[in-house]
Amino acid sequence: MKIIQRAVAVGALATTLVGGTALLAPGAGAAGQTTSPASATADRSPVPVPAAKTQAQYNGACGAGYTVVNSAEVGTVGTVFLTYSTKTGDNCVVTVRTKPAAAIWMVASLKISGAATGINDSDYYRSYAGPVPLYAAGKCVTWYGVIGTARGGKTRTNCGTYAAVQG
Repeated sequence: MKIIQRAVAVGALATTLVGGTALLAPGAGAAGQTTSPASATADRSPVPVPAAKTQAQYNGACGAGYTVVNSAEVGTVGTVFLTYSTKTGDNCVVTVRTKPAAAIWMVASLKISGAATGINDSDYYRSYAGPVPLYAAGKCVTWYGVIGTARGGKTRTNCGTYAAVQG
């Protein structure tokens, strides 16, 4: 009895493998079509898959007149953006998720470098935290974002040169 069960299992496996190969072959099941081994190999070559994009897009949350001057990835789940308004001299930070989903702990934080405290927006959000504006014309800023347990940001950047993207 065990021999019969094994034979049936091997037969089913062989049928699955052959059937799976037939499904992958171009023109499988089409009457009168044949493929040469060379064309079959060429048709089965792997197709490149684009790399996953982890950087979120700036959403304009700081308002009109703000330009993105720096950014940092927040793990693989989003991006924190530093923006600047030449009209007001304000910097502004927004933390944006790459793929909005259920609410998760998020933070957008901005302070003048060396200051004891800054401004934060922190709560459970679906897509972004912020905007967090702060007047900092001519000063270095420290800024970061948090999404869940991932954190990203930069210390002492954009020191009075709003237009230069600094690392």
